Amino acid sequence: MEKKKIIRNDEKGIQKTRFIVQSVFAALCVWIGVEFYLFNQYLETNGAAAFYSRPPGVDGFLPISSFMSFYLFITTGEIHSAHPAGFFIFLSIVLISLVFGKSFCSWFCPIGFISELVGDFGEKIFKRRLKLPKWLDYPLRSLKYLLLGFLAYSVIFLMSELALISFLDSPYNQVSDVKMYYFFANISQTALIVIGVLFVLSIVIRNFWCRFLCPYGALLGIFSLLSPNKIQRNTTSCIDCGLCNKACPSFIKVDKVKTVISDECSTCLNCVDVCPVKDTLELKSLLPQKKRISKKVVAIGVVSIFILVTGFAMLTGNWQNKITKEEYLMHYKYMNSYGHPTGTKEFKKLNEEVEMKNKISNSQ
Repeated sequence: MEKKKIIRNDEKGIQKTRFIVQSVFAALCVWIGVEFYLFNQYLETNGAAAFYSRPPGVDGFLPISSFMSFYLFITTGEIHSAHPAGFFIFLSIVLISLVFGKSFCSWFCPIGFISELVGDFGEKIFKRRLKLPKWLDYPLRSLKYLLLGFLAYSVIFLMSELALISFLDSPYNQVSDVKMYYFFANISQTALIVIGVLFVLSIVIRNFWCRFLCPYGALLGIFSLLSPNKIQRNTTSCIDCGLCNKACPSFIKVDKVKTVISDECSTCLNCVDVCPVKDTLELKSLLPQKKRISKKVVAIGVVSIFILVTGFAMLTGNWQNKITKEEYLMHYKYMNSYGHPTGTKEFKKLNEEVEMKNKISNSQ
C-alpha cells in the first residue's frame, strides 16, 4: 500500500483565541456578579445603601425563565418584560447553535470554561483522558435529555398560554434572580456537597456536568444538528494518525467518519487544529456550495451573533426590565413567601386559578 504523503498543516490554531473569548466572557460574568451583589446590598438595607442598577445580564443565569419567555415569544410574538435580557441571550445562543453548532458551550459558557480547566487539571493528574465504558456512558448521557424533556413537557403541555403568562407575571418570577443570588450566597450543606461531588467527578471524567446533566447543552445539541456547517474529513488525504480522535473533548471518533454529525460536537475546533495534514479536517457548509469556513470566521461569527442580538435588545429598549427599585424593595420584604409551582399538580392548579380568574373577569 502506497504511503500517503504528509503535507504539514501550518495554519495557526484557534485555541488561543477561543481561550481569550472564554476568559473575557467569564470576566464579564464576574462583573455582572459584583454589580448584582451591590444591587442586593441596596435591597438588604431597605434602600439605605447606595443604589446600584440591577445588571440585566443576570437574566442569562435564569435558563428556565428564559426558556419560558422564548416559548411565549414563539406562540404569541410577545417579549415578556420580567426578564427580557434573558430572552435575547437565549435567542442569541439558539441562533449561534443553528449556524455554528453547539459552539456556545465551548466559546462562551462559563460553566463549560471551568469544566475545561478542571478537565485539563484531571488529565495532568492521570496523564491521560479517562472515558467511561459505552454501557455506562450512553445511559448517563440520556439524563440531560430526560431533564430537558421534563422541562419542555411541563411548559409546553402542562401550562396553558394564560398560565404561562401568569407565571411570568408572578412576583416569584420577577424576583427569581434575587432568589437565585441567595441560593448561592446562603448555600446549604447539601448543595455544597453536590457541587463538590460534581467538581471531583469533572476531574476524573472531563466535562461531567456538560456531558451528562446539562439540559441547556442537550437543547443546544438538538439545535446544532440543524446547523448546515459541520466538520468534514477528507478521507483521501487523511493519514489515519488518530490525533483528532484524541483531541476531541467529547470523545467523538472524528477519524472514523466523513462528516461529524453529533449532538456532542461543540465546534471547539480542537480536532482541526491538531490535524497535521492541510485541508484534511475543515469546517464546511453542507449546502450545495460546500464552502470551507475558516476558523477565524467561526471566532468572529459566534461573537458577532451574540453582540448583534444583545445589542439589538439594548437599542430597542428590551434589555432592562421595567421593575422599579421601589417594587424590588416591596418584593424583597415578602420574597420568602413567594411559592414556585414545581410539578404536575402545581401547574394544573395554576391553570385552574388562571381559568377561574378569566371566567370572573369575563362575567363582569
